[in-house]
Amino acid sequence: MALPQAARQGYDDVVLVAPVTIPYERHSEQTAHWWLGAALGQLLAQSGLKKVDVDGVCVSSFTLGSDTAVGVMQHFQMSPRWLDHIPMGGASGVVAMRRAARAVQCGDASIVACIAGDTNHRESFKNTVSGFSRFSQDAVYPYGAGGPNASFALLTDYYMRHYGATREDFGKLCVAQRDNALRNPHALMKKPLTLEQYMEARVIADPIHLFDCVMPCAGAEGYLVMRREQAEALGLPYVRIRSTIERHNAFPEDPVQHRGGWAMDKDAFYEHAGLTPADVDFMETYDDYPVINVLQFEDLGFCAKGEGPEFIRKNTFTVDGSFPFNTSGGQLSVGQAGAAGGYLGLVQALRQLTDTAGDTQVANARIGLVSGFGMINYDRGICTAAALLERGQ
Repeated sequence: MALPQAARQGYDDVVLVAPVTIPYERHSEQTAHWWLGAALGQLLAQSGLKKVDVDGVCVSSFTLGSDTAVGVMQHFQMSPRWLDHIPMGGASGVVAMRRAARAVQCGDASIVACIAGDTNHRESFKNTVSGFSRFSQDAVYPYGAGGPNASFALLTDYYMRHYGATREDFGKLCVAQRDNALRNPHALMKKPLTLEQYMEARVIADPIHLFDCVMPCAGAEGYLVMRREQAEALGLPYVRIRSTIERHNAFPEDPVQHRGGWAMDKDAFYEHAGLTPADVDFMETYDDYPVINVLQFEDLGFCAKGEGPEFIRKNTFTVDGSFPFNTSGGQLSVGQAGAAGGYLGLVQALRQLTDTAGDTQVANARIGLVSGFGMINYDRGICTAAALLERGQ
């Protein structure tokens, strides 16, 4: 018999402030520690806080070597009373926010810095992929199938065969995201992308082609979590948390992933916020490959399962069009700075909801949805998370 679940508590008076990005580089000789430190430094500069004021830290990174979050604190000469390490890839940004918000709410920390960053040496990505998990080390990489390209080829092929999606559908998303990225000074992709160029791009792992694949890079992202009265005292625009969810290893019985953990918690997600999908003004998803965007559209209630292709055909996804989506350009056009890729959408959402998104600003944005997806193992990602955020003032 299933045990009754405790009633979900809100995030009363806990807010998010100070979105920061350390501009991405294709390759970097700096360490991950340097990138994380740069993010922390920007958080302090933007908020006016001193390092000693930050008594909680969340860290996400894949390239710290033998260090952990504790080692990073020693490097930074910090002594936080609350510390977490969130090694959940694309879900890290939302999961860190959930942990930090509860820590602030219950008094375990007063101000939490959530930071994610990675370097990208010439061999970094190859080394990360080869040792990504026990599964990859034992059962995939030795046979030459390691890495996300092959895994997402499986997911993409399954989705296309079962639900009628075409390469043109996925291409429309990529082209729209590139259009958004051209407005974003942080994006590494600086050239326009046409659907014709997308369709003619070389095959990487059929049916995945070049522009379906995220580009690894170096960079960092961050934000602060604190109480509303602290943000107001510091004169910082803030964002409220309306609802969050996370789920791990959802639907293990599915032969190939065609849905994620969002589908298990979608109803509770919106009920907790008192909102519906129709209330969402823009959406930021983890987007290392287009197919996972479509799963998030479906599993978070913007269309039914299998209706993703038609949803794509009905919307423009650009900042100034219908259903503004991945308004920074997303990882597919900004770049994937390791674990910072899991923060990219959340940091962009904070900019949207504090009117600091520059040329990517969505007019009159009040409610944003951020979704995360991480830790791909062969034929599925095993971490999912999402948040509904609201403009604070």
